[in-house]
Amino acid sequence: MNGILIIDKEKDITSRDVVNEIQKKFNIKKVGHTGTLDPIATGVLVICIGSATKLVELLTNHDKEYIAEVTLGIKTDTLDITGNVLEEKDVYKTKEEIESVLYTFNCEYLQEIPIYSAVKINGKKLYEYARNDIKVELPKRLVKVNNIQFLDIKYDNNKTIFKFKCDASKGTYIRSLIRDITDKLDTIGTMSDLRRTRVGNFKIDNAKLVSKIKYEDLINIIDVLDIKKTNIDISNKKQILNGSLIDNIYNTDEVLFIENNEAIALYKTYEKDNNKMKPYKMFKGGM
Repeated sequence: MNGILIIDKEKDITSRDVVNEIQKKFNIKKVGHTGTLDPIATGVLVICIGSATKLVELLTNHDKEYIAEVTLGIKTDTLDITGNVLEEKDVYKTKEEIESVLYTFNCEYLQEIPIYSAVKINGKKLYEYARNDIKVELPKRLVKVNNIQFLDIKYDNNKTIFKFKCDASKGTYIRSLIRDITDKLDTIGTMSDLRRTRVGNFKIDNAKLVSKIKYEDLINIIDVLDIKKTNIDISNKKQILNGSLIDNIYNTDEVLFIENNEAIALYKTYEKDNNKMKPYKMFKGGM
């Protein structure tokens, strides 16, 4: 069993929980996901099964789209509503004030990684420092917000609550983006809801709950990779199955070799000789 499943992750479970459920449901051990969603978040979680787990590295590089809800007037240690409340106050902001700040984040910028994350510093995950109340300098990462769009606003219990849609690069923490937005609004706020609506070309419209997913929903590796594809030729079949260098006669930097509608190997141009190609991912064969 090899391929991709597009899961609509439910709230209050971890991405690892989804992997465990898929393993049990299909009785298969080799399962991985392409980008963690916090327990508070719902939406698209791309699951790789069998030899498709070799695609995890490729698929995590995709841009992602989210719909986020922000509650102004509450500050938590985790930067979302599930955390411990550090400060609370009444906040009123207008749609115009929020929109004017939101659109300044249509840019590339250095984003500070949240303390409650799995990013490692000196071999230890940041959330381990937080749980042990150990001070650590938080690293920054260059991220890009491709598009941010105001969606809705409401007022409840002397708080301003608004939603926005965001298309952002790999590695962007929406919790951190919200912190930066609220800082620029000169107030406090926290992420009160998050839904991921797209990962690369995988959209929420095609996602299913784990309880509803079936074997027939499995997407072939061939249909996932948007690159040149060609059937293995008898003249180079042995070389490809053995993961050997081959002549680059395909007029492209990468090519997926297939046989009987099955992905065999992904080859890329050899950096030491552009006239050759070398194996990058082997789905079947000697590597």
